[in-house]
Amino acid sequence: MPKRVIIVGSGIIGASVAWHLAKAGAAVTVVDEAEAGGVATRNSWAWINASWGNPEPYFRLRMRSIEEWHRLAAAVPGLIVNWCGGLIWDLPSNELDAYAAQRAAWGHPVRPVDHAEILRLEPNLRDVPARAYHVAGEGVVEPLQATLALLAAAQQLGAELLVNTPIKWLVEEDGKVSGVMTDVGAIHADEIVVAAGAGSARLLDSIGITLKMSTPAGLLSHSKPAPPLLHGLVMTPGLHLRQTAEGRIVAGTDFAGADPDGDPEGLAADLQSRVQAMVKGAEVLPLDFHTLGFRPTPADGFSAIGRPRDRPGLYTVVTHSGVTLAPALGLFAAEEILGGGRDALISTFHPDRPALQ
Repeated sequence: MPKRVIIVGSGIIGASVAWHLAKAGAAVTVVDEAEAGGVATRNSWAWINASWGNPEPYFRLRMRSIEEWHRLAAAVPGLIVNWCGGLIWDLPSNELDAYAAQRAAWGHPVRPVDHAEILRLEPNLRDVPARAYHVAGEGVVEPLQATLALLAAAQQLGAELLVNTPIKWLVEEDGKVSGVMTDVGAIHADEIVVAAGAGSARLLDSIGITLKMSTPAGLLSHSKPAPPLLHGLVMTPGLHLRQTAEGRIVAGTDFAGADPDGDPEGLAADLQSRVQAMVKGAEVLPLDFHTLGFRPTPADGFSAIGRPRDRPGLYTVVTHSGVTLAPALGLFAAEEILGGGRDALISTFHPDRPALQ
């Protein structure tokens, strides 16, 4: 008899967990209070990377997930990853050098590039520095497209998708989490996976489990479609930008977006004006729209994956780094839920750690 699993949340994390479980033979139902694709996911800059100020255990997890992205892209129909590489000079020179040296010592392929090489990689950039760093192995997905591809592949394996189905609370019976309560009644399963992003803490609280987290806002500007102007990801001081498959330049003050501080339209217009100043060929490229996401971030900034308080029938996967980490966290969650043990790479990211209580 296959194990019955309900996954709450259809963003990229929930979709990855669903695909990995369905592939392993579980009977999977994905439930979402809104339409398929989640909230944070569809509003993500969608950078696949192992960069930035992460301690080594988190770096190792992210590097493994980059490997898993290659496997997933080969296995899931319609899942496209653009391994375009990333340029970075979004740190003071001494900090950038220290960052690159540390990553190089850990085996990360961070390569110094000079002014001429920057322009060879991105010939349409203005005001580039004398030097920067480049990581060829970084990539990007179109986040909603990737999530829908995973969900479709899970459905092909027998998973069920219930959208526009609000979850009121988790159902607990005889000391075991046994289902979810919806507007039309309870749905039961052997295991409940909470991968509801910003809504995860509320659901866990319904059965007395605390998960400290924040949901900082992140605004991104999206231009009208344009001919190819950028080849890869570009991280400059105060402006991170990339061009989508359909030609839109997506920009934020950093890769997570920016806090609109009560004026989202003004911030979006300002971001677009910076794009126009930075990118040759974009001088009159108009803003089309902006997106505002709320990043589900455990209190210490790192993933929360595992069984909270060893509660039978309950598993949690909550992380800010959803696009980068989705393949690895989906794989590791499926293995643990189906009795295959806990991967060492997530040993320090249990939801019961003191910082989250």
